[in-house]
Amino acid sequence: MLIDCFCANVAQIPIFVFKPLTGTQKTSNLKSFMNKPATCFQLLNFYIFLALSFVLFSCGSPEKELSEFSDTMDLEVFNPLDRERSDVMVYMNEKDLLSKYPNFNAKGFVVKNGEMEIPSQYNDKGHEIGIVFVLPFIGPKETMSIQIAYHSENEISRDYPKLTQAELSHKVDGHFENRVYMGGTFQNVDELHVPAEHTDHSWFIRYEGPGWESNKVGYRFYLDWRNGVDVFGKKVPEPILQRVGHDNFDSYHDMSDWGMDVLKVGSSLGVGSIATFIDGQAKRVDVTDSLYAAVRNNGPVYSSIETKYYGWDLGDSKTTITSNLSIHSGTRLSKQMLNSSDEIGNFATGLIKDQKAEVMTGGEGLAFEYLATYGPQSLAEDKLGIAVIYPSAQKMELTQDKHSHIVVLKPESNTITYYFLAAWEQEKGGIQDKESFKIYMDQVVEELSNPLVVTF
Repeated sequence: MLIDCFCANVAQIPIFVFKPLTGTQKTSNLKSFMNKPATCFQLLNFYIFLALSFVLFSCGSPEKELSEFSDTMDLEVFNPLDRERSDVMVYMNEKDLLSKYPNFNAKGFVVKNGEMEIPSQYNDKGHEIGIVFVLPFIGPKETMSIQIAYHSENEISRDYPKLTQAELSHKVDGHFENRVYMGGTFQNVDELHVPAEHTDHSWFIRYEGPGWESNKVGYRFYLDWRNGVDVFGKKVPEPILQRVGHDNFDSYHDMSDWGMDVLKVGSSLGVGSIATFIDGQAKRVDVTDSLYAAVRNNGPVYSSIETKYYGWDLGDSKTTITSNLSIHSGTRLSKQMLNSSDEIGNFATGLIKDQKAEVMTGGEGLAFEYLATYGPQSLAEDKLGIAVIYPSAQKMELTQDKHSHIVVLKPESNTITYYFLAAWEQEKGGIQDKESFKIYMDQVVEELSNPLVVTF
């Protein structure tokens, strides 16, 4: 069966490959990791995962709990590279899953490697419906054995630490006056058809749009005519979005204990914003008939947001754009999947221009390339790296306009998938210099171009 995967930390990239399962493949589990040489980083990852598993199981008897699962399925995950990958997200789509295991119960399952339970969730809505779990690491050339235990009828819940979040919050019990929302209090919602009265600085949507985060970094985009993607630099691993934008609305521009807004978007593409390239400049999704946004997943290891831009005015035509943004635990990378209802000449995305940041590119000759900048470009006046990563085969050109560094992409069947990220030096274990950021980016595209092989 074909399974999608998504690597993080060093690579943080989605991968999906099919390979027939053979009986001669070498298999291993997390226990074997202790019987071979390891780097300090590997050991740190292992012991953190071991401690997390101990905490999870200490609340009850694991033997008793796991005995409740009557059925199992086996997977193998192979890393073709000669180096470790960390925080690997594996996605098993519902269609393939149920075709082989029709009695699978999404409300009663666990994912294990040997005796270790791996945090997981089941997405029942959104673009990626099915099982999602995140491996703490996989070794060089390793084939890892994974078992999914489930009960075909019983509902058996699991409680994992929340390492991702997606939210959308707007005011209620107030009213608009001259396109400014007066009174009211913020309330989190699952979806929003944006009122026609809403515009920039209406004080209606908390931090002006949807937000999503991992334990590494947070993002938001303006749910109005600006439609730019911004970055919340995080100094702590726990979820922070629920704390942002309540006091003085935009106090996130000032440093707090959790971090701050670290990117100035203005008229630029910020990091990874949606656009098309027309008449020598990037045109963001500005003039539309209406906007709709929904939190599709808000789980412990994976969160996602869907947005529909109805009737985007391209000048000589209109189209509706559907955006699916997602992030998983352990990664800085956001995945952006775009679809246009009508033919569109190109999609474009890119990065804000900043004189204090150096431009770098990489991935030539690989399946994926990147456009990045690094330097003291954050609003905290310290070092920040930002990047967009895109399929090489769909690159039309690298260019620029007054505000942005731009990559122009050729859609296939009116769709495109790309990724973007931000790496702030004040994040926990953050990248501290240009050389380290360059190494990191080279590893990102190397892993994306050499996907894991997952079979079941």
